[in-house]
Formats: sequence, C-alpha cells, structure tokens
Amino acid sequence: MKGLDRILELQDLDLVVDRLEHRREELESGEELRAARTRATEAEDRVGEVRLALDAARREQERLEAETGTLDLKIGAEEKRLYDGSVANPKELESIQHEIAALRHRKSRLEDETLVHMEEREGHQSRLPALETELEEARKRVAEIGGSSAEELDRIATQLEQRRAARAELTPAFDPELLELYEDLRAQKKGVGAAALVDGVCGGCRQQLSPLELQKVKRTEGVRRCEYCRRILVLD
Repeated sequence: MKGLDRILELQDLDLVVDRLEHRREELESGEELRAARTRATEAEDRVGEVRLALDAARREQERLEAETGTLDLKIGAEEKRLYDGSVANPKELESIQHEIAALRHRKSRLEDETLVHMEEREGHQSRLPALETELEEARKRVAEIGGSSAEELDRIATQLEQRRAARAELTPAFDPELLELYEDLRAQKKGVGAAALVDGVCGGCRQQLSPLELQKVKRTEGVRRCEYCRRILVLD
C-alpha cells in the first residue's frame, strides 16, 4: 500500500502539530499566566502572614519589656523604703518585703514571656528572607509570562504554518485508504495512529508482541497492526 514507508514521518509531523496547538491553546486561554499570578498571590499571603506575626511578636515583646521596666521602678522604690529608715514598724517592713518578693516573682514571669516572644520573633525573622525571595521570583515570573506570551504565539503560528505545509506536501504520497485508517486511529488513540515495532515491542502501547504474533506481523504484506492497540506498525 502506497505510503507505508513514510507513515512514521507523517506521524511525527502530526505529533509536533498537536503539541504546538496545545501550547497555543494554553497561551490563548491564559492558564499559565493565571497559574503564575496565583503562585504570586499565595507567596504574598505567606509573606504578609509572617510580617504580621513578626509585628505582633515585636509589639508584645515591647509591652512586656515596658511592664518589666515599671516593675523595676516599683521594686527600687520599695527597696528604698525598706532600707532608708523611713519605715520603722516591723509589720510594715514585713509587708514591704512581701511586696518586693511578689514584684520580683511577677518580673521573673514577664522576663520568661519576653524570652518566648523574642524567640518567636527570631523564628519569623529567619523565615522572612526566603519567603521574600520566593515572592520576588513569583512576581518576575508573572512579568515574564505576560511579556513573552505574544512573542511565543507568533513563533507557534510560524511553526504551525511550516508543519502544515510540510504535511500537505506529504499526504499525496499515501494511499487514501491508508490515510483514512491512520486518521481514524489517531482520533481513537490520543493522536498516535502509527508506531514503530522495535525488538518486538509496539511503540504505541509499549506491549511486547507474542513470538507467534511477531512472526505473523513480519510475514504480513501491506498494513501491519498491533495485536493489542491495533495501531499501524512499522518494522524497525
């Protein structure tokens, strides 16, 4: 049947055209740009969350430090009263000692809380540079895709025109019945209607033909078909 020796050449051309058309559809639908914008938005959200947490930890640390400073002043004032001789009553002196102890205990708790918030701030601060870098790269990617899509569409249009012209020149070399069978198979088999048979393995479905079927295929005159996927087979 005319054209069997060039059916894989036609198949390769058609696969290139299919890939180009798929890519053109992606660009025209803007899916890649939308995906890039989504990634950028997600990166912005992560950076924003860390910055908010960092700011909240900073404010809480500053509040605790201010409160600790106030306690230091109160402790200093009470210790002055305790030791400057202005209070002579034993019970009042004992009360001052209890107050100083309570103030020191409260200060110790505040210092522990302050340390927790300092560590929290350090953790957020260490995460921020990597997240900011990720955000910057995501924003650059959005700009790149937006700027390059039109250029890529032009290139695809040129390549499609070239491949389709090559296909139009090639198709007269095929028997109409063979071309019809090939087109039907392409429609059924995800764009692959013909495949090479290499070492007894069908290049379309990747199945190993049985020895009996392999001999049968080799002896067949005309169109050879895979016993599993029924694609047109071309002996390697």
